[in-house]
Amino acid sequence: MDILFLSDNTAPADHRIVQAVAEAGIGYAKSYGSDKWTDEADELFKREFGEHTLYFPVLTGTGANVISLASALSTYQSILCAETAHIACDECGAVERFTGSKLVPIKTPDGKLTPEMLKPCLAHIGFEHQSQPKVVSISQTTETGAAYSTEELKALSDFTKENNLILHIDGSRIANAAAGMSLSLNQVCEGADIVSFGGTKNGLMMGEAVLFLNPKLAESAKYVRKQYGQLFSKMRYVSAQFIPYLRESIWLENAHRANTVAGRLAEGFTDKGITIKYPVDGNAVFAHLSDEQIKRLSEKYLFYVWDKTENLCRFVCPYTADESDTERLLALL
Repeated sequence: MDILFLSDNTAPADHRIVQAVAEAGIGYAKSYGSDKWTDEADELFKREFGEHTLYFPVLTGTGANVISLASALSTYQSILCAETAHIACDECGAVERFTGSKLVPIKTPDGKLTPEMLKPCLAHIGFEHQSQPKVVSISQTTETGAAYSTEELKALSDFTKENNLILHIDGSRIANAAAGMSLSLNQVCEGADIVSFGGTKNGLMMGEAVLFLNPKLAESAKYVRKQYGQLFSKMRYVSAQFIPYLRESIWLENAHRANTVAGRLAEGFTDKGITIKYPVDGNAVFAHLSDEQIKRLSEKYLFYVWDKTENLCRFVCPYTADESDTERLLALL
């Protein structure tokens, strides 16, 4: 059974990342991030996002989201997010448990939030019987594979600033968003206060980063990271990965390859009369298949039937895929 299109988490770590980790394992180094690799990664993130950026390496994507949000919230405050958001659907209630804050899921047509969708959630600001909205959390790309344009980001950023809110980006596939729109990493985070910067879906072995683009919000971050079990003693192995990833633009190379394969897969589906539900802005394709097509593909491939009520199936293309992989899948149809 081929698991290629099940998730981009199925792909191996990029050999250049593995080499960086191996080289970081030579000799002794200070622990808990007081090492030269963490210093260099910090400098590279500052080059990408600005000198004001504060970099906190962590171990997992869920950890990155929890640290990001717990550092910025009080327990009586709430987080506004799309109902499809990873923090709402796929993190086992971790954000609510560790922050003590309420998630307020909002229905969207494509996983994207807009100021118009958010406005009704502000109706009870100052009312002591209601959790107080404080963070707007969006995913770039979204769980439906759509990316926020720079115009959409600016609208959200302006809205959050006007209403004394914090804008958080869950960037587990941030590289795919940037590659898909031919933008820099900074541009696809424009106006955000905090970014959960992902890499394991795009070639890293382990670890993510919490980036505070608004350093005023990071006052408690190092303590929260420790309390929540995300302060890795041998942090050099996490930070060492980000050095070639950023310096050599591995993030762009890998994301571009994954996006290209996803685009070809979507094109092939369309040529066969299959409807694609969402824009293919990154490396995920959501297609409506018939019962017979699902049965036939399932004999060879693993993939998610995302919504059984409408036979909506998700195919995620890892950076290791190529066009021959898509042609083999399409041939089965």
